[in-house]
Amino acid sequence: MSQACQIFLSIFMALLLATPPALAEEQQDQRVEIDHAKWESAIAAFEQQDAEHPPTPGGILFLGSSSIRKWDTARCFAQREDVVNRGFGGSCVPDSTYYFDRVVLPQQPRIIVFYAGDNDIARKQPPRYVAEDFQTFADRTHQALPQTKIIYIAIKPSVSRWQLWPQMQQANKLIADICADDELLTFLDLSDTLLGEDGQPIPERFTDGLHLTEDAYDLWSTRVEAQLVNADQQKDQASP
Repeated sequence: MSQACQIFLSIFMALLLATPPALAEEQQDQRVEIDHAKWESAIAAFEQQDAEHPPTPGGILFLGSSSIRKWDTARCFAQREDVVNRGFGGSCVPDSTYYFDRVVLPQQPRIIVFYAGDNDIARKQPPRYVAEDFQTFADRTHQALPQTKIIYIAIKPSVSRWQLWPQMQQANKLIADICADDELLTFLDLSDTLLGEDGQPIPERFTDGLHLTEDAYDLWSTRVEAQLVNADQQKDQASP
């Protein structure tokens, strides 16, 4: 290595080591911006469905990312006639807020079953911002639909995103705290349906390491159904 190269490398390493830890931490805590426009075609398709089959107010809306989109809610909740699935795969929490007026408001749901945050963490969104984005979605719902309950399904562990599980747990904890302070919000942790006795994801519960098998969805559906029944009972008890 030439003397000039050695000098350059020494200067570069000195600058690298001189980077203040606070600055590095700040860079890691920066908000990741979301491109909402990529979902325009999916939202337009929902609007077309609503035009062809006008929504009946007071139903149950399943909303969120691919874990919702791939959920065969028609099969899993066949006993119910008021379930609508509006999952758009790859979406993040802010996408549902951004398209709220076009996706949620037309349904006028009494209950929203919401799963999002998985992709947010995968895109390196810091956990505290994922929680803040959920709070924004909840506030928007409360403003437009003051009687609507939200059942938030916690960000799930998976094989392909196992290295992100610590950040997901942080976001889940923050969102659980938000839900604990609001009677219209329910935090539903289903991670135990996907983890084995060793605390690791069960590969057989996933189709591709990320998305759920039919059997796993059946486990989720049983737990969600219990929450739906409980939510309706609470509403009936609160009625004069």
